[in-house]
Amino acid sequence: MATLYGRAYTRSELLRLVGDMSQVARARPCRLAEGHEDGLSAVDVTTGGGLEFTVLPGRGLDVSMARHNGRSLAWRSSPTDYHPAFYEPDGPGWLRTFAGGLLTTCGLTWFGAPSEDDGRALGVHGRASHIPACGVHCDAEWQGDDYILSVSGKTREWITFGENVVMTRRIWARMGESRLYIDDVVENAGYQRTPHMVLYHCNIGFPVLAPGSRLLAPSASVQPRDDAARDGADRYAVMDAPVAGFHEKVYFHTMRPAADGTVTVALVNPGLDEGFGVYVKYDASTLPLFTQWKQMGEATYVVGIEPCNAWVMGRAIERAEGRLQFLEPGERREYHLEIGIVEGPTQVAAIEAAARG
Repeated sequence: MATLYGRAYTRSELLRLVGDMSQVARARPCRLAEGHEDGLSAVDVTTGGGLEFTVLPGRGLDVSMARHNGRSLAWRSSPTDYHPAFYEPDGPGWLRTFAGGLLTTCGLTWFGAPSEDDGRALGVHGRASHIPACGVHCDAEWQGDDYILSVSGKTREWITFGENVVMTRRIWARMGESRLYIDDVVENAGYQRTPHMVLYHCNIGFPVLAPGSRLLAPSASVQPRDDAARDGADRYAVMDAPVAGFHEKVYFHTMRPAADGTVTVALVNPGLDEGFGVYVKYDASTLPLFTQWKQMGEATYVVGIEPCNAWVMGRAIERAEGRLQFLEPGERREYHLEIGIVEGPTQVAAIEAAARG
């Protein structure tokens, strides 16, 4: 049953009260206009449980804007959404079209720092977020007394004589809830062994991020990436006010999964409505690594919650250190994530207890 406005409703009860379900929950396709976003396809999803978010089929079915009861959840970069035609693959060019948002997918055959691997120059974070999806399907349907809102489609990372990797993605939510689910299947549709790197770049911003906000994670160990991260590493989980000229700090976490094999990481602002935050839950068997991006800069004020299957040092280093994963011809990998709201002292306490183990 769906819970709306503090009451549970069956399908038949709710249909008697509305002329159309879009009155309370919907998934509405649209197309963005003006500037660098002009022509970019999008789907606005409203769950009726306070959660609203925008899926971008034109940008790999990533999630850009996200709000809960009017409060922004994700950091947004200054130019916001970009049409994929503006993608710059070389060196740090990816950063010019990085709009932030709740989810930016990095991969699927490389991500991280620029590097040269297997005779190819690879720029920042790969192509996944700049590949328009095909076979896009936007739906809202009853499944018993649950009303399901969903967006699905496929992207293909391909080059002649090289990789042919297809990702099938479905993003969905239940009416009345304040969480969404991401179900991905990545398949090597080609006939040669292909490197496979994937990172889910979840970008949490103000007002969830504020001075005193905390990262809650079941971390067994935390390693700074470099000297910049070593400076202040004892405060990796505590967030400060924006700092002029701040240099990003990146931390590599080894997590303690729960009994069901999942890991839940949250950024919580204890001073907002007696505790308010965003959590990301994922399967540690398929995403065994976790990167934290702590960026306390002015305007670039963001914390990245990033489950992944490789570190962000670049594909050449992953290969040299023996961590690089591969997809054999026809091989498929599944990834499942849940992103939702932490609200109130009881939910915050539960997340804290899980983080302590």
